[in-house]
Amino acid sequence: MPGRIVQAIRRAAARDPVIMLDEIDKVGADWRGDPTAALLEVLDPAQNHSFTDTYLGVPFDLSQVMFIATANTLDTIPAPLRDRMEVLPLAGYTEEEKVRIAQQYLITRQRAAHGLAEHEVAFAPDAVRQIIRGYTREAGVRDLERQLATVCRKVARQVAEATEHAGTAEHAQDVEPGGAAGAEGASSPSTAPGSGAPAATVGTAATAGTVEVTPERLETYLGKPRFFEEVAERIDRPGVATGLAWTPTGGELLFVEAAALPAGAQGQRLLLTGMLGDVMRESAQAALTYALSDAERLGYDPQVFAGKAVHVHVPAGAIPKDGPSAGVAMLTAIVSLATHRPVRSDVAMTGEITLRGKVLPVGGIKEKVLAAHRAGIKTVILPRRNERDLDDVPEELRREVEFVLVSAGDEVIARALREPETALDVLLGEAAEAVEAVEAAGAGEAG
Repeated sequence: MPGRIVQAIRRAAARDPVIMLDEIDKVGADWRGDPTAALLEVLDPAQNHSFTDTYLGVPFDLSQVMFIATANTLDTIPAPLRDRMEVLPLAGYTEEEKVRIAQQYLITRQRAAHGLAEHEVAFAPDAVRQIIRGYTREAGVRDLERQLATVCRKVARQVAEATEHAGTAEHAQDVEPGGAAGAEGASSPSTAPGSGAPAATVGTAATAGTVEVTPERLETYLGKPRFFEEVAERIDRPGVATGLAWTPTGGELLFVEAAALPAGAQGQRLLLTGMLGDVMRESAQAALTYALSDAERLGYDPQVFAGKAVHVHVPAGAIPKDGPSAGVAMLTAIVSLATHRPVRSDVAMTGEITLRGKVLPVGGIKEKVLAAHRAGIKTVILPRRNERDLDDVPEELRREVEFVLVSAGDEVIARALREPETALDVLLGEAAEAVEAVEAAGAGEAG
């Protein structure tokens, strides 16, 4: 609307206020005009000293105003407007940060909003973590506060029903024959005779006690969990690797599977599934090309894939995926398939791969490391040029997770794959499988 900037300065009663433009990536143009065109002059320090307000029709100096704009994504902001801004990316909250925010601020606010005393409800830290993992998936804490409000509403109802039940029981005692006995029963519910005593005891305990919200009780308040955290799988066969992905709500584990099959009639060498974007498809093609061109250095016969097609699949096929950071995971899955060496289950990796086998840096390192730690990953393989990003990782995670910095694909393979099995290892594995089969058969007969 015309005049909003100058009106805001008039309300602030100062020529140098701070003006926040919230959700600037949601600005849209319609028949009334394009607000971004006006913002080009407003946000340009070389022009806004002579900004002409349409409402007043006179120039006004905006050079002393501090403008702060917020956005969830940069893609929808016009490039000329984005060029006039200094972008400061802010990472989402970590799980521990969300727990502390909830305990120190959100729970206190929701408890007061629902009329609960401090002693009437208590949230265990593990319960807050379960809400974060199973019922919310966001970078901030807005949905977390909504879930906490839902729990507080149901606890408030429990407290109100217990108080009402206790009052009904006490009233029943007051009207019993024998006023002295009724008065004595009301003052000492645990010793009161008759059917009113147990009810008064339960009501008093529920009212005076604390409702402890634990992970086991969350389904009672919030229902079944809506999200499930990926956990590190026990990789039992070659051709499967664990990658790391970044999402707007945090990091996630990304499993990459590879299989070899006879080439089709058209001689297609690479099949890709899992709703992959163009960049991710090109990363898979680059990983396969490097794996075939440098097979000897990677430790396998280049004729392994002769006359065969390689099928690379990334599970959760209904979720679109894109980006170059899964290149090293795809390379590891392909080489694991070729060498018949499984990938270590406690290793996850991220990085872009080139045709020369170079590992390039990627983004979202902090979120990816947090996701790996949640899933029980002990070793994370990162591009060497991402070493500076480890400063953003919490110190307690740096102590618990081993970071392997690599600059080439063969370094990834040397650290990610298990040692080759000897003939004795194969025999021992077959013997263990045979013993398990016999035990299972025996258990079935006993049943």
